[in-house]
Amino acid sequence: MPLPPKKSNSSARSNRRDQLNKASQTRVNERIRAPRVRVVTADGIQLGIVATRDALTKAKELGLDLVEVAPNADPPVCRIIDYGKYKYMQAKQQKNSKSRVVRMKEVKLRIGTDVNDYNVKMGRTEQFLDHGHKVRFQLRFKGRENAHQQMGLDVMAKVAEDMKTMGRVDQPAKLVGNTVTMVLSPLPSGQRVKKFKKYEEEDFDTESAEFDAKEES
Repeated sequence: MPLPPKKSNSSARSNRRDQLNKASQTRVNERIRAPRVRVVTADGIQLGIVATRDALTKAKELGLDLVEVAPNADPPVCRIIDYGKYKYMQAKQQKNSKSRVVRMKEVKLRIGTDVNDYNVKMGRTEQFLDHGHKVRFQLRFKGRENAHQQMGLDVMAKVAEDMKTMGRVDQPAKLVGNTVTMVLSPLPSGQRVKKFKKYEEEDFDTESAEFDAKEES
């Protein structure tokens, strides 16, 4: 009895490659699997968390697409935008980023930072990340604060949570002596969604060496 023909190795490799390519593609419209998503308009206006079917209906009413830009967020973040223009701008930004010098910027925090000061610092962080820079956070304990070092780690956890639509943790928070540090790297340009845009300073220079991180001793 003749044996069935074996699939060639090249065919198997091709199938695996197709599966990987398909998995890496941005989910758009009906391909979005999450039941609820956080929706942001093309202008950066946040519409909040809504059912995916409702977000898709809204996108279609505007003649646009629902594009999943931050699939790992909880819930995933989607933009209502023209998908063709999205792909074009993403490719353009990636091309520009190749010639940009990536710097390590520094943001200093402290226990008891008031809400407005914290929001301004997060606005600056988003600007750094949006320009492709890494950001190192530093929180130093002074005096009696050394008895409450867990609070410093809690601050870093809040920063990581607030910045998860703009960056990912490159170096987790670590405590050395009386200082906690953590490093974030920017997400791909097309996946970034700002939460602290209203706290941005119009004349803030993200390229200024004033905000470059100092070498750790």
